Amino acid sequence: MSMPNLSALQVAPTAPGDAVNLQALRASCSACSMHQLCLPMGLDQGDMQRLEQVISRRRRIKRDEVLYRPNDKFDMLYAIRLGHFKTFQQNPNGGQQITGFQMAGELLGMDAIGAGVHLCQAVALEDSEVCEIPFASLEELFRDVPVLLRQFHRMMSLEISREQRVMLTLGSMTAQQKMAAFLVNLSSRYVSRGYSSTRFQLRMTREEIGNYLGLAVESVSRLFSSFKKSGVVDVNHRELELLDLPALRAIALGTDPCA
Repeated sequence: MSMPNLSALQVAPTAPGDAVNLQALRASCSACSMHQLCLPMGLDQGDMQRLEQVISRRRRIKRDEVLYRPNDKFDMLYAIRLGHFKTFQQNPNGGQQITGFQMAGELLGMDAIGAGVHLCQAVALEDSEVCEIPFASLEELFRDVPVLLRQFHRMMSLEISREQRVMLTLGSMTAQQKMAAFLVNLSSRYVSRGYSSTRFQLRMTREEIGNYLGLAVESVSRLFSSFKKSGVVDVNHRELELLDLPALRAIALGTDPCA
């Protein structure tokens, strides 16, 4: 699970009749609460301002709206400023195979850099906002700001490592371990963003969780009920509280003697 904002001195034109105040949409990277997780991390004020000039605009994405589709031409990276997304591909049977859930502070679209087209579909799980980063302009800035290039390489490396870990671990885990690992991962990502590590709302449905983990939706519901009964979590619809995070970690690692 993958599971970071940027303003523009150059803002893309709005559609006819758009009443949005462009000045209200402009917010500097340094003022964004996610900037330590996103590309600006480690930049001085001057380089931060240069990056802000690359950003074309901030874009609002409604719940269930598509950000990009497979085979769409790649020309933008998207830094998630607010909200949550899911990415998925079509499986041979024509259904969705969810490949990840992304949240504020993360970049979308990096998978398309090599092919020049997007390989998956990205859809908002709730009303969200992204910062559009034209990749050609970003590449030009990389030449002048080496620290930005190093941060970008770092983000790509972390994403590759994350995907490799997911492939290696989920394939060999029991259903209970998969669910525990999923919840522990969400916890760690939320706490890194300054939110509670134990209380949060699930932005994805049980069907989507099951699709991602390779579990039937009935199995997901049974696991939540089992965790709740054992006092590990408290769940009410999508409201979740992790009552015993160490126990969840032990379950994920397969070291819980009661699991």
